Amino acid sequence: MKRLLTLLVMMGYVFSINAQIAPDKYWVQFTDKNDSPYSINNPEEYLSERAIQRRQDYNIAIDNYDIPVNQSYIQAVAGKGATILNPSKWLNGVSIELSDPSVISDIESLPFVQKVRLLQNDDMKQQVKEKTFFSNEFMSAADDADYRMYYGMAYDQINQLNGIALHETGYQGQGIWIGVCDGGYDYVDKHEVFEDMYNNDRLIGTRDFVHKNGSVYNESSHGTSCLSLMAGNIPDKYVGTAPLASYFLCRTEDVSSENMIEEYNWVSAAEFLDSIGIDIISTSLGYVDFDLPQWDHVYSDLDGETSVITIGSEIACSKGILCVTSAGNEGGTSFPYISVPSDGKNVLTVGAVDKYGDQAFFSSVGPTFDGRIKPDVMAHGYNVMVAVTWGTGYAEGSGTSFSCPVLAGMAACLWQANKQLPANSIRDLLRQNANYSDNPNNNYGYGIPDFKNAFEDMIIGENPNFVINSLISVFPNPSNGNVNVNIETIGEVCVEVYDHIGKLLYSNIVTRYYISELNTFLDGLSSGVYLIKVNDDENNQTVKLVKY
Repeated sequence: MKRLLTLLVMMGYVFSINAQIAPDKYWVQFTDKNDSPYSINNPEEYLSERAIQRRQDYNIAIDNYDIPVNQSYIQAVAGKGATILNPSKWLNGVSIELSDPSVISDIESLPFVQKVRLLQNDDMKQQVKEKTFFSNEFMSAADDADYRMYYGMAYDQINQLNGIALHETGYQGQGIWIGVCDGGYDYVDKHEVFEDMYNNDRLIGTRDFVHKNGSVYNESSHGTSCLSLMAGNIPDKYVGTAPLASYFLCRTEDVSSENMIEEYNWVSAAEFLDSIGIDIISTSLGYVDFDLPQWDHVYSDLDGETSVITIGSEIACSKGILCVTSAGNEGGTSFPYISVPSDGKNVLTVGAVDKYGDQAFFSSVGPTFDGRIKPDVMAHGYNVMVAVTWGTGYAEGSGTSFSCPVLAGMAACLWQANKQLPANSIRDLLRQNANYSDNPNNNYGYGIPDFKNAFEDMIIGENPNFVINSLISVFPNPSNGNVNVNIETIGEVCVEVYDHIGKLLYSNIVTRYYISELNTFLDGLSSGVYLIKVNDDENNQTVKLVKY
């Protein structure tokens, strides 16, 4: 069964994807990395400066996993008639394509080849239909008209996570790199919701691990919808959870079939993303059943260390990456359990709830085979507005595919606030500040994280005087025009505004009832970064305002 973990509302249409005939694909497992020209002592030859810095920041040793596959081994395999697809240094092998299976024995005879494994048999390709779910339910009435207007169709998901507070404080994902692994990103290069990402060079790049030298902008809009939940940035229409983060888009999923090679594709993509210095990998994919039954995962495989993609996810986590993964959409079925790689021990697994916080009927459950609680946390994934490639360009859809990027985007904002913390600390903060943290279970995990509380726990430990949103709120922030300051406390506060070099621009005593002068002053500021400092007799607060 196809595991693009989404149930989409498609204006009444169900789309089918027809397979194309192609040579079979195999995995060639090597025995070693002997005689490699690369060395642990010279990581700059195969890791970017950013990737090396991440290891230094979190005291992660460069090890044999980081050493690339021996290129002479790959060339020898190619010399036997194989088309090389994707090497994997973490798994120490290479995926290949063969038109003539008779050469397998020649490849197996190479002294450094441990085994050859079939990964895709195109005689077994099946016609796949997207699973659909229809709903006429719309979003609830505004809790706050200004916020709902600014975030537009994307308001409910960030509001449920109490994430607006982080955005207001200036944390919108700036400087965080998010890698997305999916089945395709049709129309991402044309959709209005991504124009800001392109115009401000926050698309780092793309890479197709399914079709050699292919374009990721076709075959599926599943990745398009998932990406919009994080990267979308049209104020007063659609603002995602990490609108100012940077993104790298990978295709690892072949949407026309379900073959084991897709797990290997993901691992190759993850190690590539690691090598360029990615911070977070958002994966709205999962695997249990395949076109060839002998590949199917059974419950005992959900132990955090058996499946290929879970092994790859755990290695990615060990390299300091925060791996955020959808739990799966099999809740209520005869096999309701999470899919791989969401069984990973260090993976942050996300289930789905509706806008009221109730578990979605389709959200997969735990425990893992070895008894661990899964999912870890929950986010909005039922009746979520996403970018699509038909109709008005937006539609309502459901699936843990959507709860995953909603959560991943907010995690980027939280991590931005204190990048000194390792990825596992971010994961633990979210668990500890979720609504079921005192009594987690295998339907709901630790619950829905409260990002404001998580932020306070993270910051106050280092700066007891830091207060978030206790005295004022500033919105929108960043702003390209008008700015509204709301005084959250009764009584007078002293407000000072400084520019980026510390020059005092404004100082006055204001109350919630007499604030128009301050708003007018902020409206008139030119593009730049400003600090708004507020204090009363007991508390103080500093808010960074960005105008563009």
